[in-house]
Amino acid sequence: MRVVLPSIERPKKLPVVLNQNEIRQLLRTPKLLKHRLVLAMLYGCGLRSFEVRNLQRRDLDFDRKMLHVRQGKGRKDRYVPLSGMQVRGLKKYLLAENPVTWCFTGNDRTGSPAQLSSQGVQWIVREARRHSGIQKEITAHILRHSYATHLLEMGLDIMSVRDLLGHADIQTTLVYLHVAQSGRQRPFSPLDRLYGQ
Repeated sequence: MRVVLPSIERPKKLPVVLNQNEIRQLLRTPKLLKHRLVLAMLYGCGLRSFEVRNLQRRDLDFDRKMLHVRQGKGRKDRYVPLSGMQVRGLKKYLLAENPVTWCFTGNDRTGSPAQLSSQGVQWIVREARRHSGIQKEITAHILRHSYATHLLEMGLDIMSVRDLLGHADIQTTLVYLHVAQSGRQRPFSPLDRLYGQ
């Protein structure tokens, strides 16, 4: 039996993706636990910027190691797994900061705690990149691209990746097949075979 995949039009511009060492470097850069956790949620759960901002304490299920993403793009809910590292970090952060509603807060114009702003998320990502020494462009969405690509490279199937990202259309997810270094045989340079590296 032959499996025929749908033909996909090659995207004009492929997304920027960080490698795993760059992700590790970026995640350990911020001094504040809150900033490290925001980066860990963007990458480790593949969240969009507004989804991180909308996270509430009630969305965290530490026993099941799951995160309930409410009203993502297209007003769709979904569940994504939390890593053990995220659970430990979030527990420590929540104990220290004790936010009332939103997981991550900033300050409003009066200095009172408020939902983290989109500028706040951008600032966290920009400062982490600046201090990490990574030369690639890094945005919240590039961390989401890296999440999807790394999951495919680690062997997760495309349909599961689509569900985790909350994509309505598989065509949107298929772009990551052009970026991921996976498949029947991992791509290589002929120079590696010529010189036995």
